Amino acid sequence: MTVQTKKYLLTGGAGFIGSHLADALLAQGHRVTVLDNLSTGSEKNLLEAAQHPGFTLVRGSVLDELMVDELVHACDVVVHLAAAVGVQLVIEQPLHSFTTNIRGSEIVIEAAHRYRRKIMMVSTSEIYGKNGRLPLSEDSDRVLGSPAVSRWAYSTAKAVDEILANAYHRERGLPTVTVRLFNTVGPRQSGAYGMVIPRLVQQAVRGEQLTVHGDGSQSRCFAHVADVVDAFLLLLDSEEAIGQVFNVGTQQEISIIRLAEQIVRMTGSPSEIRLVPYADAYAPGFEDMQRRIPDTTRLATVTGWHARWDLTRILTDVIEEARETQLTDQEALTLSTRGLG
Repeated sequence: MTVQTKKYLLTGGAGFIGSHLADALLAQGHRVTVLDNLSTGSEKNLLEAAQHPGFTLVRGSVLDELMVDELVHACDVVVHLAAAVGVQLVIEQPLHSFTTNIRGSEIVIEAAHRYRRKIMMVSTSEIYGKNGRLPLSEDSDRVLGSPAVSRWAYSTAKAVDEILANAYHRERGLPTVTVRLFNTVGPRQSGAYGMVIPRLVQQAVRGEQLTVHGDGSQSRCFAHVADVVDAFLLLLDSEEAIGQVFNVGTQQEISIIRLAEQIVRMTGSPSEIRLVPYADAYAPGFEDMQRRIPDTTRLATVTGWHARWDLTRILTDVIEEARETQLTDQEALTLSTRGLG
């Protein structure tokens, strides 16, 4: 069967997830344009994509209305990934996060409507807030704390993004698909913005203490980026998915203290695990969720998707990349000290 070639615009496509999606779309024969201001994304993530003749990188912001208009006009499908990423960044830069997420999404959705382009909105499990009735389905209630707390402001901004997409679909017929990502991990993910697995793995590989926030009893479910990208591709090809919201994640739950212990075992690291109170790790008033488990029944029903990567395989992949990066960094340092770099 011949696959119809399309041109995709990925906002925030130089990020961890976007770059893997770009690789997958290019492998299917599609053309891909990435719009990214490289504030948290990296050109290194796009080294593979850049070798493809159907790939274009545009350095710019989703807040640039003229640029967004031109790029959306030139594409067939938009995948809107551009957003503030990571708990740490959201807490440290709440105004930037709020503005980028709401205004940026408004600009992209308006352009998609103007040119009648299908758009996938990439949202987050932060939508659910502190709802402890698990597993969380797409229809679960949002339970939030004070809007003065940056985390709930971020959750609200992403909810506004979803409301905009839903309103444009229902009132104006815009073909939208919304995905709510739970914890996604894999190669190219940075630990710089509070992402727990790359941070703990990098600490273990370097022989540093593994810092676990709180008492470590909080638990999460981790999905490999390859599984998440598979879900994206299936949803983008599904007519039934239009106008719906989908959780994307796994139900393999593990506490963060057990996660840290498993990473130490798998790396053979001599590192110790140190508990860091939330008050020391984040600004005053930080709130965390004890558990967060997705119900992915809707995704499986519509697309047949299921996760293929278990946690051990995920950690093996992340550890391998961390070790390769460490060796590369050490080689670069050696050359530099010899005056060869």
